[in-house]
Amino acid sequence: MKYILFCGGGSAGHVVPNLAVMNELKYSHKLAYMGTGGIEKTLVTNAGYPFFEVDCPKLVRSFTLENCKIPARLHAAKKRATEILEAEKPDLVFSKGGFASYPAVWAAHKLNIPALTHESDFTPGLATKLLAKKCKYVLTSFPETAKLFENGVCVGSPMRKELFRGDRQRALKKYSFTEGKPVLLVLGGGSGSKAINEAVEKRLPELLKQWQILHLTGKNGACPAQEGYVPREFESDMGSAYAAADCVLCRAGSNTVFEALALKKPALLVPLERGSRGDQLQNALYFEKRGLCMILREAELSALPAALSRLKKDDALRFALSACEIKNGTPAILELIKTL
Repeated sequence: MKYILFCGGGSAGHVVPNLAVMNELKYSHKLAYMGTGGIEKTLVTNAGYPFFEVDCPKLVRSFTLENCKIPARLHAAKKRATEILEAEKPDLVFSKGGFASYPAVWAAHKLNIPALTHESDFTPGLATKLLAKKCKYVLTSFPETAKLFENGVCVGSPMRKELFRGDRQRALKKYSFTEGKPVLLVLGGGSGSKAINEAVEKRLPELLKQWQILHLTGKNGACPAQEGYVPREFESDMGSAYAAADCVLCRAGSNTVFEALALKKPALLVPLERGSRGDQLQNALYFEKRGLCMILREAELSALPAALSRLKKDDALRFALSACEIKNGTPAILELIKTL
């Protein structure tokens, strides 16, 4: 039985796609995960997989004395990752990127263990750039991104198959919604988007005239539940959440956007810009140019009700979505793993 060690973390966007692949392999492969003590530890251990914790430092994109500690902490992380891989002897390391994946891939390269890494965003992040030459292949969600690497292969975005199994009528009943008014699914990412949450809260009475709202708030909270408005910190049954939704309001993290597009859901994207490297805006612009989504910049959130009204009426966007060929990337990843 082949043994695969997965890695990646720092945000749910690195962990959930890994779990999508792991759940397809768990009956045919031995699996484990290496990451930090962050959200990946919670999600992976809750899913029942063995977890190895390595304290890997993250580069802060502004001046801070914490960055001065990175060399020593990174050295310790690489040493610890090497010890784990020497003991565990995996046949393959699969990285979903992010700073938490670096020690495992570095150690795999040192020990001549083949490694793969997957880049979700249109422009590769720093971790992917550092890991590319240490990996057999750099897998990507975007075709254009694969062309940036000699070993690049576009496989699409890995998604959980459960997303495609939601039942509309059962989902409406679950959230106490009716067919009489469209449903808006609001997503803010694993920790919640404070800006989106506050914009919805401030304009909730106006929004409820047009929509029933399922609001996945993350840890940043929102208004209490009321008729037509269902807030939840977290939803494990995303198949039902998407099945209930007529439209989606969300950030522009690659995984979420690919999910919405694969499920043919019109989406209003509010890219995270402050404190980021600009990857979400680039993702959003890529799809907007193809007529597959609408964008509302964070500074324009006061116009949220009007923007959502335009989204609801945009027949050209719906036609473009019906014709787009975005699919779940998990099967292509599984086929590639079989070849290694």
